[in-house]
Amino acid sequence: MSWILFFLFIIFIDYYSYQLIRNIINNKITKYSYFIISFLVVSYFFYDYKFQINNYNKSLSLGILIAFFSPKLILVLVNFFEDIVRFITAIFNWTFNKGGKIKISSRRKFISKLGLGLASIPFFSLNFGMIWGKNNIKVLNYTLLFDDLPSSFHGYKLTQISDLHSGNLDSLDQLESAVELINSQNSDLILFTGDLVNNEADELTPWMTTLSKLRAKDGLYSILGNHDYGDYRSWPSENEKKDNFNKIKQSQQQIGFDLILNDSRYIYRGDQKLALIGVENWGNGLFRKRGDLSKAVKNIKLDDFKILLSHDPTHWQKVVLNEKTNYHLTLSGHTHGGQFGIEIPGYLKWSPVQWRYKYWAGIYKEKNQYLNVNRGLGTTAVPGRVGIWPEVTVITLKSSNEV
Repeated sequence: MSWILFFLFIIFIDYYSYQLIRNIINNKITKYSYFIISFLVVSYFFYDYKFQINNYNKSLSLGILIAFFSPKLILVLVNFFEDIVRFITAIFNWTFNKGGKIKISSRRKFISKLGLGLASIPFFSLNFGMIWGKNNIKVLNYTLLFDDLPSSFHGYKLTQISDLHSGNLDSLDQLESAVELINSQNSDLILFTGDLVNNEADELTPWMTTLSKLRAKDGLYSILGNHDYGDYRSWPSENEKKDNFNKIKQSQQQIGFDLILNDSRYIYRGDQKLALIGVENWGNGLFRKRGDLSKAVKNIKLDDFKILLSHDPTHWQKVVLNEKTNYHLTLSGHTHGGQFGIEIPGYLKWSPVQWRYKYWAGIYKEKNQYLNVNRGLGTTAVPGRVGIWPEVTVITLKSSNEV
């Protein structure tokens, strides 16, 4: 039933948007080409989602579908607005019997050209995002000051990466470049904040050798994201799902990550230390709440300097900020920054994802505690990015007493 409604919706969009196009180019070649391309795009999407196993193929077909049909939605809106104007104009002329009627044909051509101009913006933007934008990695540097940072850790450097979604990767060369970029930051720690895969451990197989080249002076640490549990696909049995989950955990260790599951580690500099805490995924709404902060900090002292890894920033908002314990810095991912939006540093920061998440990208500070929401390295759903670029975060910790 859902597929029938989907196809009816597509047919409506296609037919209604074509009414504007034919006002400019009205010939059989245009008509047949328009509907044949639509048929091929929809067929490709249907085939991938019904018969393909590869997550990247599914993601790509969805991206192509959105790239072709989001411009048509704009044409539908423009055409609908024009039909309303025509209807009102007709009623006005019929009621008052005015002699000077508006020339509908010339106005419709203008509206059609305007609609096509507006529709070209998402079309070219989405294709740009899928071809180039998804690989336009930005290194974002932040320096954070703390009154109680142990003096030995003044200038300590963290590199955060997140949301690789290895099932959506399509270029080994691009991943090699990303790993080289991450290593070139020469950070003391590399911290990965979840979603290594979409669902399956096998997604990692082509990328394992490259990911194993990640290096940091004091090691690599990671947590799990909501996708790492395999909850978004059906499994023949619960045992197969558990086996997949165990393979994902083993793969993280093979890469070189020390996977922290509701637990903690200490990083030492001489006789001083900072606490590294990792919780399993804790999400709001339908997302599972596996994260157990009280369990994670059972070996941590109250006055320790604490860095918390928690995949979903909602956990910081709903739980961490309400704790009596001070968590100096929390590192999250999950939102991808929406993948599409507008960011002009110091002036504008907008994405549709902000309607769902209060903390969705970048550095935030509440109650003297910091949160960084990493925009992610990979993509999910649509394999592209426009305006919200893939991110490597480098955070330098400094003691306010040393500055």
